[in-house]
Amino acid sequence: MPHNDSPLEAFRQALNGTARAIAREPELELGFTADPPGTVGKSVKVPMPGRTLPERDVAEARGYADAAALKLRHHNAGVHARHAPADDIARAVFDAAEQARVEALGSRGMDGVRANLGSMVEMRMRTDPITRARNRAEVPLGTALGLIVRERLTGQAPPEAAREGLKLVSEWIEAKAGKDLDALGLVLDDQAAFAALATRVLEDLELVEKDVEAERDPEGDLESEGDQQDQGDESENQDEDQDGGGEGEADIRVEQGDAEGEQTESDFTEEEMAEGEDGLGQDGEDGMMPVRPNRPLSDLPPHFDYRTFTDKYDEVVEATELCDDAELTRLRAYLDQQLTHLQSAVTKLANRLQRRLMAQQSRSWDFDQEEGILDAARLARVIVNPAHSLSYKIERDTDFRDTIVTLLIDNSGSMRGRPISIAAISADILARTLERCGVKVEILGFTTRAWKGGQAREQWLSAGRPATPGRLNDLRHIVYKQADEPWRRARKNLGLMMREGLLKENIDGEALLWAHNRLIARPEERRILMVISDGAPVDDSTLSVNSGTYLERHLRQVIGWIEDRSPVELIAIGIGHDVTRYYQRAVTIMDAEQLGGTMIEQLAGLFDTA
Repeated sequence: MPHNDSPLEAFRQALNGTARAIAREPELELGFTADPPGTVGKSVKVPMPGRTLPERDVAEARGYADAAALKLRHHNAGVHARHAPADDIARAVFDAAEQARVEALGSRGMDGVRANLGSMVEMRMRTDPITRARNRAEVPLGTALGLIVRERLTGQAPPEAAREGLKLVSEWIEAKAGKDLDALGLVLDDQAAFAALATRVLEDLELVEKDVEAERDPEGDLESEGDQQDQGDESENQDEDQDGGGEGEADIRVEQGDAEGEQTESDFTEEEMAEGEDGLGQDGEDGMMPVRPNRPLSDLPPHFDYRTFTDKYDEVVEATELCDDAELTRLRAYLDQQLTHLQSAVTKLANRLQRRLMAQQSRSWDFDQEEGILDAARLARVIVNPAHSLSYKIERDTDFRDTIVTLLIDNSGSMRGRPISIAAISADILARTLERCGVKVEILGFTTRAWKGGQAREQWLSAGRPATPGRLNDLRHIVYKQADEPWRRARKNLGLMMREGLLKENIDGEALLWAHNRLIARPEERRILMVISDGAPVDDSTLSVNSGTYLERHLRQVIGWIEDRSPVELIAIGIGHDVTRYYQRAVTIMDAEQLGGTMIEQLAGLFDTA
């Protein structure tokens, strides 16, 4: 290399030349970025390695560069856009399968590329939520199917970090779509035929509906194939990719006995094709970042500009794990003592909420029935004519939607004192009230394990302080009361909020996703999430090494996704802080003593509109 070039620049030039060769695109330009990698047109951005070119960083950069180059070479955006489903969840799975296809094409003939891609996948899985999944609903379906297709096409086993999460869904996927997954390898070189089979996989998994009108018998397929061949002879000047796509698609329908017809590329207008080509290389298409939508909406949206340096030290704990029973009893007694004068006022409000809920569950009567309870209003008729058959009434219950409410309480240091005390007692009374009305309640809290970073920051310092590490603290998410737990058993747990030293910093975005995912996994028909906070997310460790709006931007992204796409109803109460700039449905109170009444009024308003 020239003497005036740094090792980092020399590496970039070598990587750029290799990517051009793989993509067969001399105009490809590769650069480094501290932001999430991506591709726009012929410009590729890969993760920036450290100045000393650590082996792990180099392998990651090579893997992303190879994946982008292979996609530019083997991926046609028009074909992809034609077959891609409209549903976001199905689209994520479809995109993951296509990315596995183009990477398999590179792995098949180039051992170095195969090793680079393997390293990239392993590193990507370390931070993918599939590694934290504890049940099937928490597994990102796009990630899971991408790993299964990758194993089918290349023979490479999933990374160790993802195997436990993959086990939660692999049997279900194999049982539903195993046959069509086995056939994907037969059409690896034909994108249109591969897309057709990938669509069959989506139908097998019930992510999209089958197109009944397009189904045909095998004889019809053979005739159609002949017709397409005749049309191809008459249109020799058509684009080579379009001809190849149509023939390959017909071939796979014959070989696999596929009874589902597909459109040829000539069926699409120039405008639609242009739209497909404009999407080439955008974040939703490049497939290089993990995709997180899941069914039902229990997972991340396709992409958040947010990452964590490590989640190794995060914890989700029961309140009983943080202190013994004797201390919980003492803390609960202290809480009751502090709020004796407030409890009666909040209880009155709770009774008002109970009356409004019971009114919705009020009973009605069907009169003039053949049997049932004797109708006192028809007593004279019964005396005159005891044989009259329409003198009875039947009690009928009004339908009331099965409902669960989650209270997510900010346990940050700024809540110390009266705000956290009133939040605790209000949650306690609300849980008791809703339980009497048959509405289940879950009470959660969120904070961090340490001030200014904890073990995550120590690991970051040991790693040489890499730039923009993302979230840099140890999360502590607390379960005070589970939804199925009776109030009387969880009552003491709320006293934990009074414990000295518990309340530290607050990372709201991840806490909101955690509470949301717990709600989504519930069977209730209606799910309500109420957030109680006194400020914007703050974590000194994270904000000192990222942008000043890093946590707030992530919170806005999470809120927007839940409000726009999730079945969970989200409301927020800000204590001395204007949360209406974050949440569509929110209220701000300036005095903590207003909290109990505001909580009840907000919930009452929701039930009134049910």
